[in-house]
Amino acid sequence: MSVTVVQHVLSRLRDIGITEVFGVPGDFSLPLNDTVESDSGMRWIGCANELNAAYAADGYARVRGVGAVCTTFGVGELSALNGIAGAYAEQLPVFHLVGTPPMSAQASRSLSHHTLGNGDFNLFHRISDAVACASAVMTPQNVAYETERLIREAFHQLRPVYMAFPADLALQPAVGRARPIDPAGSDPVLLAQVVETILSALDHARTACILPGFLVARARLQRVMQAVIDASGLPFATMLLDKSVLDESQSTYAGMYAGRLMNENVRQLVESCDAVLAVGVLFSDLNTGAFTSRIDPSRLISIGLHQVTVYGKTYCGIEMADVLTLLSKRLTRRQQVLAVQAASVGPASDSGADPITAAALYPRWSRFIRPGDIVVAETSTASMGLGFARLPSGANFYNQALWGSIGWATPAALGAALAAPDRRLLLITGEGSHQVTAQEIGQLGRLGLKPVIFVLNNGGYTIERLLCSDPDASYNDVAPWRYAELPRVFGCKGWMGARVTTCGELDQALERAKRSESGVYIEVVTAPDEAPPFALRLRDTAASLYRAE
Repeated sequence: MSVTVVQHVLSRLRDIGITEVFGVPGDFSLPLNDTVESDSGMRWIGCANELNAAYAADGYARVRGVGAVCTTFGVGELSALNGIAGAYAEQLPVFHLVGTPPMSAQASRSLSHHTLGNGDFNLFHRISDAVACASAVMTPQNVAYETERLIREAFHQLRPVYMAFPADLALQPAVGRARPIDPAGSDPVLLAQVVETILSALDHARTACILPGFLVARARLQRVMQAVIDASGLPFATMLLDKSVLDESQSTYAGMYAGRLMNENVRQLVESCDAVLAVGVLFSDLNTGAFTSRIDPSRLISIGLHQVTVYGKTYCGIEMADVLTLLSKRLTRRQQVLAVQAASVGPASDSGADPITAAALYPRWSRFIRPGDIVVAETSTASMGLGFARLPSGANFYNQALWGSIGWATPAALGAALAAPDRRLLLITGEGSHQVTAQEIGQLGRLGLKPVIFVLNNGGYTIERLLCSDPDASYNDVAPWRYAELPRVFGCKGWMGARVTTCGELDQALERAKRSESGVYIEVVTAPDEAPPFALRLRDTAASLYRAE
């Protein structure tokens, strides 16, 4: 039996781990929607809008390694574009499937709906190309080849790809068979030379440490990265975007490195080392504590996805996986004593009728996380506080510390929950961000998922209040929703709901949440100026980065 163009693509997406497709249906994408619906190995996850669907695919890809979002031509794909751009920035392979008008309409430059009325049917494809590492219009003749090319590029570059399906071609029989393209490999001679150079540099260093980065997780190289840690015996630290790339419960974990803003003992450890091995790290503003990190380039060994830089000299065409594999086999274990012990966010203060402060809240949240949890935190004061908590074994922490798009966390949590339904999911978001994408709570309930959701209601955009010149400006205010009632409004039957304003109420709600067998939704109310130390120090340090003085 021949398969259609869409069936061929979906079959290959299943092969690489995708079993859910997020999206919003549309007339031009109906061939895609119908084929997903009829595919026993795929599940359609309808979201409230295309932006949410793209965020959900992003969250799914963080856990599963790859994701997919389906939109209709023009209005749908543009609505998803911000979420796709975030996946591009934070290097996530997301397949954007777009149903487009028939080729006959395109050839005649028909004045169709969802266009600008000028006959240009390629405009939105050109726009999307800016945040896709590769793209193609899928036809019966090219679908076998183009699918393999796009799969290869998505995983090679760890970026989104764009696949357009003309409505009159999508259900035609595919021509040809899939011939997977082999992944890129390193030049063996250059690889051996580079590994020898790294080994020599580490051998000559009296002290050394490792900074494993987010690209290790994106490339699914955690095991070989851990093997490098184990073989070397070296301590490691992580930055905000890289949090939980490796298990934080192990003795070689030094803690979070945030330049001069936090954890002075970790900063001294990292910056005093004779050699720093950075693997898949991005030295961005939030990662470096507003660019306050000071790692001497002459001491930095940087292993990227496809190149290595040793003390300022760059070697191209070297694959991260190959370098780490050889290092794990060749490294000599050192007896370097780790003088720094990773700390959590400190003891919880306040009790009973005391109002909830940042000092009281984050330690409680930290203790609530249990081994194996998935924590999705909005890039706001919530992630800036909880990001410095030491996680238990097997727990993962996801935030969007580079792209930082407001509202990302709630639909990303939907995607993450579907990617690993056997693990408990915690969503921690601010109420301002939550208002952008809160509709997906209904989808969590509809699908029978049981997340634990904390909405931090601090009276508006607290992170913006900290960074702007007038904290009381009206643009930082949001509508006063009754957040604790949202699960019922969105149809989540049997969920536990609570609104807490004191430490005693919070403690009681946390105890109930531990025992709950349903979804949990807790609104946590604090004063507008309550913020964790990292956010406060960012305010004091980074004014020159974010506003004119």
